[in-house]
Amino acid sequence: MSQIILILIVANVLISYKGFNDLVFFDKYKFQVQKILSGDKLRMLTSGFLHVDWMHLGFNMYALYLFGKVVVVNFGTPYFLLIYVGSLVAGSLYSLYQHKEELYYSAVGASGAVSGVIFSSIMLYPDMELIMLPIPIPLPGYIFGIGYLLYSIYGMKNQVGNVGHSAHLGGAIGGYVLTILLKPSVVGNNTLMIGIIGAIIVGLLLFGDKLKR
Repeated sequence: MSQIILILIVANVLISYKGFNDLVFFDKYKFQVQKILSGDKLRMLTSGFLHVDWMHLGFNMYALYLFGKVVVVNFGTPYFLLIYVGSLVAGSLYSLYQHKEELYYSAVGASGAVSGVIFSSIMLYPDMELIMLPIPIPLPGYIFGIGYLLYSIYGMKNQVGNVGHSAHLGGAIGGYVLTILLKPSVVGNNTLMIGIIGAIIVGLLLFGDKLKR
């Protein structure tokens, strides 16, 4: 395992464990719209290291382990960290934008950062096979990426489950943009996929307000 991935997993486990057992700590560092709009911007970063429970934490860390090594090998540690943190912040920014009128909206989790890493790895290897539950059939990475975006848009609009779909979308956008900026050659890996995902993202940014219920 890459050293930086191990460090991130350990940090997430330790900080999440502290939050599991200390409600004051959890409340102080979670993503909450009212607090952030009042000036506590640090929550947009710290919330990405807190989780609701062990299952939530385990799922995110397993995804980070699986996809993170692909990104580290291709970009190296500094750029991997840029994609991870940049996607985390992008997820928080998009969540803030989508929920800015819901002052008591709160969220935690590394999902934004992990979504960015997943999208980066898909763009590097668009033909990798992935499974998107509940469909138990391996799908090419580029199909998975498009399906992931469309499902997250649907989930955000219809408030499906207790899931921060807006953070997933923002993180995916962060990973997409940063990967192209850092390695423009990925566009040639699957130009059609890059174009379709880009069109979905542009549409989301232009018409995202219409998704609010």
